[in-house]
Amino acid sequence: MVSDRLPEDELALPPGAPPDVDAKLVAALERVGQALRVQMWDMAKQHGVSPTQLQVLLRLAGDPPARRRIGVLAAELDVTHPTLSDAVAVLRRKGLVHRDSGSRKAALSLSPRGQALAAELTDWDHRTRHQLADLPTADKRATLRLLLDLIAGLHSRGAITVARMCVTCRFFRRDAHPDPARPHHCALVDAPLGTGELRIDCAEHESRVA
Repeated sequence: MVSDRLPEDELALPPGAPPDVDAKLVAALERVGQALRVQMWDMAKQHGVSPTQLQVLLRLAGDPPARRRIGVLAAELDVTHPTLSDAVAVLRRKGLVHRDSGSRKAALSLSPRGQALAAELTDWDHRTRHQLADLPTADKRATLRLLLDLIAGLHSRGAITVARMCVTCRFFRRDAHPDPARPHHCALVDAPLGTGELRIDCAEHESRVA
C-alpha cells in the first residue's frame, strides 16, 4: 500500500526559499474547509434540508436548553438572526422543530421526527473522519493543539465570535503537570487532561474575559 503522506524532507523548505509556511497552512485549511462544506451540502441535499438547517438540527440534538435559542444559535453558527430565524421557520413547518413555549426567546427542541433526522445527519463528515483514522495519533494530537491555539487567537481578535474550547476557558491550566500524556489541567473538575481530551465545544465553558 502506497502512503499519501509526504516525507518530512518534502515538507521542509529549501535553502533560501521564502518563509511561506503560514501561507501554505492557510491554503491547506481552506482546502479542508472546502471539502467539509461539500460533504455538508451533499448530506443536506440527501435529506431535503439546507446546510444551515442541518447545523441547527445537530445543535438542537446536543446543546443544553440555554443554548437552544435563536440568538445563541445564530452567534454560534456565525449567521445573522434573520437567516437563523428563516431556517428555524422552515424546520418548524416540516414538523422537525418546535418551541417549548410561546415566548420568542423560548428554547427550541426537536420533535421525534427531528431527533430521528438529526441522528442520521451526525455522520455528515464521515469521509474526513475516515481519512483521519489512518493518520498517526501523535501527529493528530499535535495538529489538534495547533488548531485549538489558532482558533483561540482568532477568537481573541474577534475573527471568531464563539469559541467554547478548553484553551479559552478560565478553568484551563496549560502544561500544569509533568506527565507528557496528560500535561494540562481542568480546574472545574480538578483533573488532568491530555491533548486528545481537550474539548472543542464544552457546555461548562466560562470565558477568561469578564
